[in-house]
Formats: sequence, structure tokens, C-alpha cells
Amino acid sequence: MRFLATVHHRRKNMAKKRSTAMTDYVRIFDTTLRDGEQAPGYSMNIEEKLRMAHQLELLGVDVLEAGFAIASPGDFESVRSIAQAVKAPIVASLCRALVKDIDAAHAAVKDAVRPRIHTFLATSDLHLQYKLKMTREQALQRAVEAVKYARNLCDDIEFSLEDASRTDHDFMCQVVEAVIKAGATTVNLPDTVGYATPKEISAMVSNVMRRVPNIDKAIVSMHVHDDLGLAVANSLAGIAAGARQVECCVCGIGERAGNAALEEVVMNLRTRHDVYGVDCGVHTEEIARTAKLLSTITGVKTAPNKAIVGANAFAHESGIHQHGVMANVKTYEIMTPESVGLKKTELVLGKHSGQHAFAQRLVALGYTVDKALEQKLFAEFKVLADRKKTIEDRDIMALVETATGHVSGENDWKLVNYVVSSSNKMFSTACVTLVRGKKEVTESAYGTGPIYACIRAVEKIVKHPFSLQDYQIQAVTERRDALGEVTVKISDPRGTFRGRGVSTDIIEGSILSTLDAVNKMLDAKTSALGEGAASKVQQTFAEEDMLSGHTDK
Repeated sequence: MRFLATVHHRRKNMAKKRSTAMTDYVRIFDTTLRDGEQAPGYSMNIEEKLRMAHQLELLGVDVLEAGFAIASPGDFESVRSIAQAVKAPIVASLCRALVKDIDAAHAAVKDAVRPRIHTFLATSDLHLQYKLKMTREQALQRAVEAVKYARNLCDDIEFSLEDASRTDHDFMCQVVEAVIKAGATTVNLPDTVGYATPKEISAMVSNVMRRVPNIDKAIVSMHVHDDLGLAVANSLAGIAAGARQVECCVCGIGERAGNAALEEVVMNLRTRHDVYGVDCGVHTEEIARTAKLLSTITGVKTAPNKAIVGANAFAHESGIHQHGVMANVKTYEIMTPESVGLKKTELVLGKHSGQHAFAQRLVALGYTVDKALEQKLFAEFKVLADRKKTIEDRDIMALVETATGHVSGENDWKLVNYVVSSSNKMFSTACVTLVRGKKEVTESAYGTGPIYACIRAVEKIVKHPFSLQDYQIQAVTERRDALGEVTVKISDPRGTFRGRGVSTDIIEGSILSTLDAVNKMLDAKTSALGEGAASKVQQTFAEEDMLSGHTDK
């Protein structure tokens, strides 16, 4: 797998550094697949979570929170699959301070090379009184019992004090000292609702570092939400005060306004090392690719003004800025595009380029594919090159991401051809021909536009009704012959399915994206997720008990 040897070598060096200077190393705890996936529009199936997990491993995160195992059989199975698939990072599962939750979390992560159980309990008086109906004494006892029970199953235990930023400081210190004594190796102090200011976070962490006698036996962690836009600032304030783990998400996704953005925290630590004086193990050259994969999987586009990974992050339109950059790039760029994995095109590809040059470009872009996929991609590249004068890196990346997003099988429907008739004075009609195996089927349909007509024709061919939930199209590049990237979201009674297609023809791209989603939908029809071991944890997060509530710490 690409860069894996590099990442493992780098992490080995970082491990040596951590052993000699732990106070100078910050662990990056990624919760994209747990807290991030809870955000509306970001849900993923097991296949998509595994793709994201492998990329996070390449990124070099220290801890990968794979999910909330007891939330559903599907969540359990995805956590277990990730625990078995990745090797370098610690794999954690979140669980409430309940025996059944802890058992489910352990069952899901026990096969990981480095498993972690992450249990939590609210500690603020507001949560204790209105949500948990518990006294401080009862909460303290529950926290200690949960950590002790979890420690008997696993050596690496993290305990989170939900709503820590609104917890009484004396009680906070009491809980932290008790759970560390019970066996917690990491203690998390979350700003669950994004209410605190950097000054308050600094005071909270400093108070714990100063007053808890056994704090040297555990790592203090930060988990900050972005309700007031301070998640990254608060996370950095926690680091400055002594926290040595930050829980964050790629592009800052997550509950409500989201979490601290991983790429922003990491690049702050790297760019302003003179201020923070700490290191982390993230391979920053993988940041842009990781953000792109998240967008590809979820179909949610990254805002162009997003720090670090937005399309405008390294763009300069102002004449004054352009002049400065041409004179010395440091005048307006505090980090290089290459440092986050954005590379400039060095090799121009077109219809006369050979497969060897194409393969070299894939490697330069960071992709390692087998020979069969390379040949398939090259054939698609040639078709694209006949339509476009010049192929850019973004075109190739779009082809690769589309080809690797869904593994094509013999039972998948594929596009043969289509014909549309459209006018502003009449309904559009479409005639679409698809093939599956050796079976070729043609159907006609009409609709309020050519794309809708094509989608209706596809629905008639596959004989499985579905609803179109979302449709988005975006140009991959800028010119008139730009490759169009179409993402659709369809649903049936079984669930929601995303599809993606690219073409210089938006109608063809629309059909391809619809087929991508339809084939996933038909796969789900024949193979239900969450069977087998997951049946042991059929309880869902919605079940009623005294600790039921939200899961964003």
C-alpha cells in the first residue's frame, strides 16, 4: 500500500521520540468515523469506512476512533472490521459507562493490534441533574466502576468527563484522580457544547495538571466542539496548558457545528512550532488527499475558503498578492502547498501519452494500483483525452477515485449508450441501454428534463424503485471541456446510497453516478450488513436507560 512503509518507519522514529520526550509529543486522536460520521450527510457504510480508515492510517493518526460499537449491529461490525484491518494506529470504540456498552466495545476492538476502550460519563451539575438524575457521588462511583471493569478487559482505557468545561473544578479534579487510580491511561476533558473560551480551557487544563497528584500516570486529552467557532483555538490552548492528545476530525466535521479540524490543529503545530514547541506524527503530505477522500465518499464538498484544504487556500487573485508571491512566496504563504500534499503538474498528459507516462503520473500523485486497475484507468484516460485537449492532475484523481469507490462486479449494471431528446416546450425523453453480464436491456422514459428522464429509464431497467434524494454536479477543472463530477444520493426502504460519476458529458456523468448508487443498492439487497457477531449486540443507542443521551462528549 502506498506510503505505508514510509508511515511505519516514521511512526517508529516518533515512538522513539515519545519514549524520550513525551512532553513534546501530541497524540492526534481522529474521530472522523465516530463523531464526524454522526453529522447529517456524513454517514458511511462499512466499505466506505474501511477506505477512510486505511487513509487515516496513511495520514499517521495515533488513535483512530472507529465508532460506537453498541449503537447498532452495523456500527459494531464496522468497528470490528476496522480493528482487524489497520495495524499502525490505536483503534478505539466509544461506550457509555455501562457494562453492556463496555463489553460491546471490547468485543469490537479486541482483535486490533493496539485496542482501546473509550468510556464516558457526564460530570457537570447540569447534566447530572437533568439528564442522568444522579448525584456527584453516584457519578464518581459509576465512573470508577466503569474504568475498573474496562481495565480488566483492556490495558488502554480512556475516560471522558462529558461537559467538562462546565464541570465544577474541584469535582473535576476528584473524578480525574479517581479514574486514573482505577486504571485510566488517558483522561479527556471535553468542551462538549463548544461554550468555553481559550482562556477558560487553559485554566481548566492547568488546574487539573497542577492539582491532581497522579496526573503523571495519564495523558490529558482535549475534545472540543465548534459551536462558537473556537474548536481549534481551544484545542491549542489545551495543548499549551499541558494536554498531550487532541481529538479532532478531518475538515472539522461532527455533531452540530463540528469538531476541531485535524488539518488545522496539525498545521498550527507544524507552522508555529516556535510557539507550541511540540510535535505530532501526522504525515502532512497526506492531508489534501484525506480531505478529498472524505468529500468523495460523503458527497459533501469542501468549502473553497476552508483553511488548509479549501480550493482557495493557496490561490492568489489580488495583484498586490500575486506580485509579492512572484517575488518571494513567503510574502503571502506561510506554508507550501506541497507540505499538505498539493502538487503542481510537472508532466502534461494528452491523447498521445502512453501507459508508462500515465502510470508514472499515478505514482507521482500517490496512487498505487494493480495492473488490471491501471489498464482500466488508462482506457478511461484515453477516452477522456479524446474529449479534452489537456488532462490535469484533478482529472486523473477524479478518474481514480471513481474507479476505486465501488468495486465493479459481474452483476453490476453498466452503461452501453443513451439517446435523449429535450426541449423547453415539451417533456424530455431518454432511451437508455444497460448491460449486466451478457444481458443487454433498453428502456425509454420521459421526464421534466433529460437527466430525470435518464434516471427514470435506469429505474425501469433495474426493476427496483428508488427515490432521488440529492443531486450535485461540479466541474473538476475550469475550462469549457472540463470534466464534470456528478454525485447523487438515492434511497429505498433499506437505506440511502451515494453514487459518483465523472464525464465531460453531464448527462453521461449523471447516468454513471446513478448506476454507481444503484449497484450499491442492489448489493445491499442481497447482503444485509451487521449479521454474524454483530447479532450479539442488538441493543441500540436509543434504548431507554438512565444514561441514554447524545454521544458527542
